[in-house]
Amino acid sequence: MERNAAVPAGQSAIAQGLETVKSRRSALVAAIFLMATSAIGPGFITQTATFTTKLGAAFAFGILASIIIDFVVQLNIWRIVTLTRMRASDVANAAIPGSGYLLAILVIVGGLFFNIGNIGGTGLGLNAVFGLDPKIGGAISAVFSIGIFLSKRAGLAVDRFIIFAGILMIVLTLYVAFVSGPPVGDALFQTFLPDTIDFATITTIVGGTVGGYITYSGAHRLLDRGMVGQEHLPAVTRAALTGIAVTGLMRYVLFLAILGVVASGVVIDTASQAANPAAQAFQAASGDFGLRLFGIIFWAAAITSVIGAAYTSVSFITVFKQDISERARNLATVVFIAISLVCYLLMTTPPAAMLVFVGGLNGLILPIGLSIFLFAAWKREDLMGGYRYPRWLLVLGALVCALTWYMGYKSAGTIFGLLGL
Repeated sequence: MERNAAVPAGQSAIAQGLETVKSRRSALVAAIFLMATSAIGPGFITQTATFTTKLGAAFAFGILASIIIDFVVQLNIWRIVTLTRMRASDVANAAIPGSGYLLAILVIVGGLFFNIGNIGGTGLGLNAVFGLDPKIGGAISAVFSIGIFLSKRAGLAVDRFIIFAGILMIVLTLYVAFVSGPPVGDALFQTFLPDTIDFATITTIVGGTVGGYITYSGAHRLLDRGMVGQEHLPAVTRAALTGIAVTGLMRYVLFLAILGVVASGVVIDTASQAANPAAQAFQAASGDFGLRLFGIIFWAAAITSVIGAAYTSVSFITVFKQDISERARNLATVVFIAISLVCYLLMTTPPAAMLVFVGGLNGLILPIGLSIFLFAAWKREDLMGGYRYPRWLLVLGALVCALTWYMGYKSAGTIFGLLGL
């Protein structure tokens, strides 16, 4: 009897072990997906199209620089959050008292501007599909996103649609990159030896990938799923590297697709009120069908970003009120989206310019949070359970931090000039 009873117990232990492994893998995939969907949004697409139109093949250097910066930033932030087992604002407060409140305010403000741009992105998406005025399309989409957030069942359906749309986006981008016939040789050459280096461009695309709330979205996801402590560091490192590699590769392919169109002599509008640079490039390469399909994908990416930016930005409110209820956070998120919509409707800045600006703004916020986190890793090993943080990673972080401060100083005027105020 005892032997027979032991078999189910053993099977149960194996099943539990497999379930734990599956849960951990799911948490890592979710963190990668959250970071990637935050980075590959309407701002990502519009910024790449705008700067490829402006700089041509020389933009390849900006992409390479952004990928290197992204790697160092993400590795440091994800590792520190998971080692300390604390949210970003709590890490900041523990390292430098009061700095967590500053970081929270910056992330929330940056997230608000990002969401204004994201709602503008939904308007551009519906404009490409149906020809709707971007303001009207943005208003419809914001109301729709609030409905998605309040309905868990609808949210699950949309999540599945976003995954499907993301695959379509990748396939269509690869197709356009193939049919547009970009000058690959020139692009590869200027990846390392560019004709020109534009700091505002690099700051903007870095901000659109790991600036503001995006830096902490994947790390907080890992924290929520219990992927913390030294034992999970190898998996956390792989997840961070994979997420950046995916977004970096996608950005380069999108760059090649648009470069082929620009190199062929097609003039792309990047400044008017109704400008949608990426949509124009895709239409030039694959006709009206490509324009409509791109519009659907662009809208789906924007809706995902609206919800993700609102949720992550509002999560920083906990630093001001630790005992805030889940219901209060939900209501705050709905209000956050509503405020973003009102600001979008009142602003006269073209949606495409707004999408470029928010990347730049978050790029300006990035060095502040990174400086605080590097200080925590350098001087507060006690926050990480006595773990000795790798000095090589700290040195790389310090170099990148200094670079982002310098780029922010050089490009702040150009970035705010995008608002046209």
